[in-house]
Formats: sequence, C-alpha cells, structure tokens
Amino acid sequence: MIAIMSEQIIAYLLPRAVTHRSFEKNEHLFHRGDPVRTMFVVTDGCANLIRYQEDGSPAVLQRSTPGTVLAEASLFSEHYHCDAVAATATEVMAVPVSEIRRLLNQDHVFALEWARHLSRELQSARKRAEIISLRTVGARLDAWLTWNDGDLPPKGEWRRLAEEIGVSPEALYREISKRRGLVRLRDP
Repeated sequence: MIAIMSEQIIAYLLPRAVTHRSFEKNEHLFHRGDPVRTMFVVTDGCANLIRYQEDGSPAVLQRSTPGTVLAEASLFSEHYHCDAVAATATEVMAVPVSEIRRLLNQDHVFALEWARHLSRELQSARKRAEIISLRTVGARLDAWLTWNDGDLPPKGEWRRLAEEIGVSPEALYREISKRRGLVRLRDP
C-alpha cells in the first residue's frame, strides 16, 4: 500500500494550505482534464487516484491515506490525467501548486525530501505493475502477500485489495476462501 510521506514534507505543506475540504464517500476531488491548481494533502480518510478502463472498471493508480499527497506526480502537469475519488469520507488540505514549486526551487531540504518520496512512489508503482502483469488471481494475491509480509488486510478492506491487484472482488473472495487457514489476517 502507499507509504506515508515524510513528516518533514507534510510539515512544509500544511502551513501553506489555503483551504480545508471535506468529501463524502464516492465524491470526486477532481476529474480527468481538470486544471492542476492545488495539491491535496489527505488529513483523514482515503482518496483513490483512478483511471477507468474501456469496460468502465476502475484501475486504482494511487491510494492516498492520511499523511499523503494525492496525485503529486501532477505537480508539473497542466491538467489531471485521472479522476480522484473519495474511497471513504475524506478530509484534505489544498496547497497551491505554485507554493510547492517555489519550495522545490528555493529549499534544498524540501526538494531532497520530495525527490526521496517520488523515488519510493516509483518503486511502489513498479511493484503494482509487476503484480498486475501476473495472469491469475492466485499469482497476484501471492505477489501482494509477498510484498506485504504475508498478511491479508482486515476483511472490510478486501474490496480495496481487489482493486489494487486488478481483480474482481468476487474472484478475490473465492481465492481467499480456498486458502482459509493458510493466510494471516491483519487486525483491524
């Protein structure tokens, strides 16, 4: 899953936020094609960066939880290339992209921390791509478990896990059912 950003980055960004916003579950934070004017720091809940497939099914590209910036790769884009949807009731602070760009240009500590974060995100994206490239639900689940210390998330998060590994929730539930007693559940 997505690693929490460095506390140092968040400490830089939160004082520069211009607004606090709340989103209900399934509400869009932004749509593909919207201009990029702010970056959203998630302070509560979960928001997903989603690209919809030709058949309408969602592909989750990023899962942003408290302490992360949603769609940080859009910092130098004119428009968002995906939709952002609240997976749960979500609270965010909006920071103007101009402020973040200014920090990158003027504060080498912030710039280094931002680069470290983007490097970790690239590693995570490669991991997700590797998992998605696998053909079977079982192989995808095995790979996900390998990257996550062999523990399944709590049952209430299995639908999100299915989205993350690119399978239907029903296919994931069947696979987990076959393995009952062989995999560990994380405490909620």
